[in-house]
Amino acid sequence: MDMNTRPGRRLRCAIYTRKSSEEGLDMEFNSLDAQREACEAYIASQKSEGWVATRDRYDDGGFSGGNLDRPGLKQLLADIDDGLIDVVVVYKIDRLSRALMDFSKLVEVLDRNGVTFVSVTQSFNTTTSMGRLTLNILLSFAQFEREVIGERIRDKVAASRKRGIWMGGYVPLGYDVQDRKLVINEAEAASVRRVFDRFVELGSATMLAKELRREGFRSKQGTLIDKGYLYRVLRNRVYRGEAVHKGKAYPGEHEAIVSDKVWDQVDAILQGNRHARSSNSRMQTPAPLKGLIFTDTGAAMTPTATKKRGKLYRYYVSMDVIKNRTAEDDCGGDQAPARLPAGMVEDAIVTEVRRILQTPEVVTQVLAALKRDQVSEAEAIAALHDFNTLWARLFPLEQARIVQLLVRRVTVTAAGLEVDIRREGVAGVIREMIAPRDMEAAE
Repeated sequence: MDMNTRPGRRLRCAIYTRKSSEEGLDMEFNSLDAQREACEAYIASQKSEGWVATRDRYDDGGFSGGNLDRPGLKQLLADIDDGLIDVVVVYKIDRLSRALMDFSKLVEVLDRNGVTFVSVTQSFNTTTSMGRLTLNILLSFAQFEREVIGERIRDKVAASRKRGIWMGGYVPLGYDVQDRKLVINEAEAASVRRVFDRFVELGSATMLAKELRREGFRSKQGTLIDKGYLYRVLRNRVYRGEAVHKGKAYPGEHEAIVSDKVWDQVDAILQGNRHARSSNSRMQTPAPLKGLIFTDTGAAMTPTATKKRGKLYRYYVSMDVIKNRTAEDDCGGDQAPARLPAGMVEDAIVTEVRRILQTPEVVTQVLAALKRDQVSEAEAIAALHDFNTLWARLFPLEQARIVQLLVRRVTVTAAGLEVDIRREGVAGVIREMIAPRDMEAAE
């Protein structure tokens, strides 16, 4: 990666361009073209050093710099590994990556193949220790800028919610959106009022859900409702004319569909049902990893429990031990343990899930999945950051359900736990978090 090239040597320079959004890409001269023009001019200035721009284009229009899942970047890395490139030229370093860890991986690829990295607007040389320090400082500021933008978006959402402003996303049954505001859809609103009134009469969500399904009652998306959807309707404070942010309700700009009297009647019934079931739900001790946890030999680990002096102790135990295929004492040393305290394992898994939900790759994947449901990016990001708060409020049974949605397999080894996350399930969980749902819903 020596910038002082030998006379006569020809250096093949690949230009990489990127833009986070697709806005303006259909213009005759767009942002990618501007970046490429500046890079070509820089390469031309180094003609005496043997620099020549390659004909191949490495463009990523509409792709975030927060992860490496970009077609143009993947092709660039493939050509680098094939020895087709000597220098990578970008307009600014954050065009290549805005995440420090990702950029470190890219630098390793460049170093391994003897490729030089050049930023047109930020002069440094990655072959020296000072150049690497400068690069890390610049990249740290790029990542800081990205995080600050995220904080600003969350602050804007919070301020708007407190003023009762509709911020997009999930549109409740009974409303339409006009000029970015909720307006009552009279036909749907009549159905919503009937649901509330009928629930007051019956006092049972189960009975009402069965009745509505027999009648063909459908959600705003056109699907037959279930009890979970019914609870989301009955708990949605939007129908009371309020906007909710992080559990707090504020007067909304939109009109209410349900009167305060009917809302209070429904709330009293739900509170009574919740209290009756909460004692049972709190006492139940589910095994969220049942069917998911295995030893490194492939043996399933099943939940067991023992009581000592009135206290319950839960474990996950290898089926090899239970069926006497091996002794528990034989599973020591370099072998995976055959018995593990359930609480310790479950806490470790939840910690890993929380960590993965904050990674740029998962955030980008979730945003793309929820975009189809017209969920705003700000709401999705806020829900990801609020995961810890939501988790603490859940009953054990609800926590177990979410673990089943997010975890594909846990392998117990002598070195620790290997967790395979079901990333395709993350968007569904976040969708539930964004939707105004009572996660503690009872009978």
